[in-house]
Amino acid sequence: MASKARLPNRRSVRLWGYDYASPGAYFVTICSFKRLCVFGTINEGCVEPSPWGKIADACWQSIPRHFPNVGLDRHVIMPNHVHGVLLLPGDPADTACRVPTTETFRKPLVGSLPTIIRSFKGAVTREINSRARPQRVHVWQPRYFEHVVRNEASLRRIREYIATNPLRWYLDKENPKRSGVDDFDAWLEAFRHPPPNTRPEPPER
Repeated sequence: MASKARLPNRRSVRLWGYDYASPGAYFVTICSFKRLCVFGTINEGCVEPSPWGKIADACWQSIPRHFPNVGLDRHVIMPNHVHGVLLLPGDPADTACRVPTTETFRKPLVGSLPTIIRSFKGAVTREINSRARPQRVHVWQPRYFEHVVRNEASLRRIREYIATNPLRWYLDKENPKRSGVDDFDAWLEAFRHPPPNTRPEPPER
């Protein structure tokens, strides 16, 4: 593998002022360190996971064991990243019991999306390094990408993208050898740039 991988700029679709501990569906993407293809390969449109990829898959599926109220929707372990949809529970209309999501050092918020992702990444890293002794390896790129799923139509499109991602690996923006552009990227990018004059009016005083 190349020792110096080019790091494309992946921006977040984080909504300003949004409570990431609130109920809802969240599409997340977590990339490997330097986006190296350590989790497996794609062969004829199918993922062939490496030992690291199998560990990542097992840890993802075990998330509900550590966060019993969190649901798993579709996910896929790709050669250098993980896609998945996480379902946080509760009544979206009930805001009284929402946990604030401004985390401070050593004060993680139980059940928030950042806490879930940090726990998953930590579990994968620990398991891989337990088998890599005495050498310690880096597994993940810092941070992750998240997208708040707005409605059922968006959820269907994201599910389809995850399910077909191995078939579309040649278009994947994380693929260092990609040969085209996936229309899903343009669709997702549109959420970062809402049409003009769509921002809510300030409340009347």
